[in-house]
Amino acid sequence: MPYERPFAAVVTGLPLEYESMRSLLTGLRREQLSETLSTELGDLPDSPWQVALAKVSSHRDAAILDFVVRQLRPDALLFVGIAGSLRDDVVVGDLVVATRTYAFQGGKQTPEGFYARPQSWHPSHRMEQVARSALRGEFRVHFRAVAAGDITLNDEHSSLLNQLKRHYNDAVAIEMESAGIAHAAHLTAGVDTLTIRGISDVADAARMPKDHQRAQARAAARAAQAAAVVLRALKPPPPRPTHVAYGGDHVDFHGSTFFGPAVGKIVPRGDG
Repeated sequence: MPYERPFAAVVTGLPLEYESMRSLLTGLRREQLSETLSTELGDLPDSPWQVALAKVSSHRDAAILDFVVRQLRPDALLFVGIAGSLRDDVVVGDLVVATRTYAFQGGKQTPEGFYARPQSWHPSHRMEQVARSALRGEFRVHFRAVAAGDITLNDEHSSLLNQLKRHYNDAVAIEMESAGIAHAAHLTAGVDTLTIRGISDVADAARMPKDHQRAQARAAARAAQAAAVVLRALKPPPPRPTHVAYGGDHVDFHGSTFFGPAVGKIVPRGDG
């Protein structure tokens, strides 16, 4: 489902994250991807970018995201939302742009102890460099690793926090969605990806914000604003070809999957 204008997909996990990003878009409309799945599209003001919003609740929705990405074929894919801090120098209200995303729950428990078997993914180099330039001076932002898994951490003395510090000591934030989403993006070649997280809480109860809901809303809003800043600074790719001219009868395999025999002739296309 290619688009003539540059097109980005923004993935969120919580309703407040979705609404924070949605509030920055204009001309909202619904796009039907299949009989049971649709997405909301909008325009990012002061930019050429169209943005599709998608919501996933955990890594188990990665298959749905993979379908969405393959249907929409975005030029950029951003994971935007909130996270918890793992470090004293990363405080509530800060932003974290992930330079690496760890799926920290993989491993093997033995009588000798736990052996981590992590997976990790990097953002696209282009998106990271654009973010470093665009966000400089705009926010208090950290370009560091994040850890992702289906666990909420709210105890500074937990075994999980000890495990993270022992095996993933470069991670400064923890959240729940990015690992599965990053894996889905990894399977889709050619998509620029980036994770942006607003810090809404910390593992240390003594440092937790008194108004947790307000802190979450503020963190989600900052992450959405940062995503908009990055997209406005991101140079759109060249326009996609919307039509390929052929001479005579042909069988077009471009962007399609066929099972069984087919009879045709190979002709030069001229689009690389």
